[in-house]
Amino acid sequence: MMEIRKIAGITPEDREAVEAAFAGVESQAIACCNWPAEFPYAPQVSFRMFHTGAWLMLRFDVAERYTMARVTEDNGRSWTDSCVEFFISPDGKEYYNFETTCAGRLLLAWHKSRHEAEQAPREVLDAVKRYTSLPFGETFEERVGDNRWSLTLAIPPRALFRHRIDDWSGAKASMNLYKCGDELSHPHFLSWKSIETEKPDFHRPEFFAEVAFAR
Repeated sequence: MMEIRKIAGITPEDREAVEAAFAGVESQAIACCNWPAEFPYAPQVSFRMFHTGAWLMLRFDVAERYTMARVTEDNGRSWTDSCVEFFISPDGKEYYNFETTCAGRLLLAWHKSRHEAEQAPREVLDAVKRYTSLPFGETFEERVGDNRWSLTLAIPPRALFRHRIDDWSGAKASMNLYKCGDELSHPHFLSWKSIETEKPDFHRPEFFAEVAFAR
């Protein structure tokens, strides 16, 4: 079981302290190319994660050849752009998907299953802080080249809006993380933990890995 380190006394707005904390956290690769015959393209993607009690801090670093940002609003079709995703289940049954574009547009929903879902209301979306190395909210067509970007999410416990969690400290959960870009010229579907399905499908909590949040 992976333990998510607690680093207390940091707020998301203190960018220097946040970056210093991330520098001391080991990165994990999002590198499982589960459907190589149909989708062989695999950009380089990693994540780092820690929590403060009040915030789950999650940073993605991406190096890719094809990058696009067309989505203009939250709870839009984030997965069609250059997108990083964090799925978490606090109880082993229901789960939440945080799907964020390279420009910081966030799709967040609670799921009982892939099709039984409820999107987060505006006040919950606004509670999730987003910091991207690209201009926030800027849209652009596909760019081809040596594209590198990073995205940091600061997620309060209340973002899991169908559960009552007040502090990340001591919590247990299961999760998986992904990188995709469904409508890019080179679609791709990478995961942190492998997914054993015939076709790309991230909504599979049976392939989540268990994690514990340090006290």
